[in-house]
Amino acid sequence: MMRVRAAMVLLALAAMPEVRHFRYERSLTVQTNPGPAAESRQTCAVLDAGLYQHAAPGLADVRVFRGTGRDATETPYAIRQAAPRQPRPRTISLLNLGRKGSHTTFEAEMPAGQYSDVDLDISAKDFVATVAVTGAQSDDGREGTELGLYTIFDLTAQKLGRSTVLHLPESNFRYLYFGIAGPVKPEDLHGLSVERIPAKVQYVTVAATSQVRQKGQQTILEFQVPAHVPVERVEFLPGAQPKNFSRAVTVEAEPVQVQTLPSGTEAQGGSSSGNLLRLHATQNGQRIDEERLAVDAPSADFGDDATRWTVTIDNGDDVPLTLQTVQLEMAERKLCFDAAPGAIYMMMYGDAALTAPRYDYATLFSPEARAAVAALGPEQANPEYSTRPDTRPFTERHPVLLWLALILVIIVLGGVALKTAKDGSRG
Repeated sequence: MMRVRAAMVLLALAAMPEVRHFRYERSLTVQTNPGPAAESRQTCAVLDAGLYQHAAPGLADVRVFRGTGRDATETPYAIRQAAPRQPRPRTISLLNLGRKGSHTTFEAEMPAGQYSDVDLDISAKDFVATVAVTGAQSDDGREGTELGLYTIFDLTAQKLGRSTVLHLPESNFRYLYFGIAGPVKPEDLHGLSVERIPAKVQYVTVAATSQVRQKGQQTILEFQVPAHVPVERVEFLPGAQPKNFSRAVTVEAEPVQVQTLPSGTEAQGGSSSGNLLRLHATQNGQRIDEERLAVDAPSADFGDDATRWTVTIDNGDDVPLTLQTVQLEMAERKLCFDAAPGAIYMMMYGDAALTAPRYDYATLFSPEARAAVAALGPEQANPEYSTRPDTRPFTERHPVLLWLALILVIIVLGGVALKTAKDGSRG
């Protein structure tokens, strides 16, 4: 009961959003609203990286208002973030692994639901092989559906990388049947893993550069990102040459200034690594077309400071990659609300006194496939902005006066004590 009362007191003391206390505003212009003219319609706007620079961490102080000035009313909203990356699934055992003629064959019982890419666990080196895949709903393979022919390879000796992933069409077959033509023996196979199909993730550019620095065999790119701006992926757009390549890449991020986090620990940097691959070639009479031009960004708590990002490409003894651009990206986030036809909406932020809103709208939110689209206007200073009155107790607002009063009391008490001691000695 005491905790409930304490929570109610805190809620009562929490700052309430008022238009005049937001430093910044951005218009929300509804571009499409195909619904009936008299009805509100779910409307979504893509949030850009610039919003994070002046908003509170986690966008806690963002509010949407209908109308302008003192007549504006707060409008509930929900922030919809792109689906997170799916965790790596467990390995699936292979069934009936063996040989049929010149082919290595096996089967696999697949998990329920939709899936796409299948990654074969192969220990063989220096090979190019073709995999034929058939899907079926029964374990006897009857009425199977041919899913296609896929090329797998290991060309690391030629510095052209390795790929054992089969990019299947979206499938939900309970059983898959595989036949491998090429120098991959049954003892080279140790299982497979499958990636479930996540919602398609769109990305928004946070920072981009084409300025590189060469240091020995390394190509280095550097970025600085404002505080609180999320970065989840690094995408590379290479030039036409070299035509084929496989390069190791490292991404490092660190706070510009080391600071202490609320947990009492110091803000730390993070690092991640990956491989950039582009291979369009014919090997042993088989066509290979494979590209991997993005790597995951490191995840860390950088506190309230800007971050410094360093991307390093290891070129080995090869000619450095030519790069049209390299982009730091965040997964797309959308702010959605119900917009009434013809109404004016403003997004406002920049009030550190606010905590994150709690709306029924967000709790019960269900995205609509054909939601209307709103454009987010440029950031502008709120012309009605005024600072919040300082409601802290007098002692918190003027701590120096408190110390001076304490010192004065000590001096007075010391004087009284000294006088008392002198009077006592005379008596």
